[in-house]
Amino acid sequence: MGRTRKLRGKRTHGRGKKAGRGAGLRGGRGKAGLHKHKYMSTVKFDPDHFGRHGFKRHPSLTKRKKTINIAQLEESLDKLIEKGVAEKGKETIKIDLTSLGVEKLLGGGNATRKMKIIVAEATGRAESKIVEAGGSIERQEEKAEE
Repeated sequence: MGRTRKLRGKRTHGRGKKAGRGAGLRGGRGKAGLHKHKYMSTVKFDPDHFGRHGFKRHPSLTKRKKTINIAQLEESLDKLIEKGVAEKGKETIKIDLTSLGVEKLLGGGNATRKMKIIVAEATGRAESKIVEAGGSIERQEEKAEE
């Protein structure tokens, strides 16, 4: 036998005027009413809740460098030799990454062959891995785009 059964004819059954009708007692669910009846709490506890914050630069103003990892370079080495982008010498393979449009060499993966790489930029890890494998990195400034 529940409380409601006992309080027959008591209209609110001990719950006050709005309790027991959804989220009425707490003024809505969650963040409801932050611009209306809960406005003072918004001003006091979360003044930055509404509106935009910070900024995002226009895509035309940002430039991402075209990069390649050592692992990716190793994978495509045979294809590059076939295409004539890379030249296979007696011991080393010479690759001009600037001609491919690559601006930076990253150190992901391991270098297994001796390579002489021409590139504008390389990370320290990439450089040490190439040198460790017996190769070298030659810095070349990329051609000015017109």
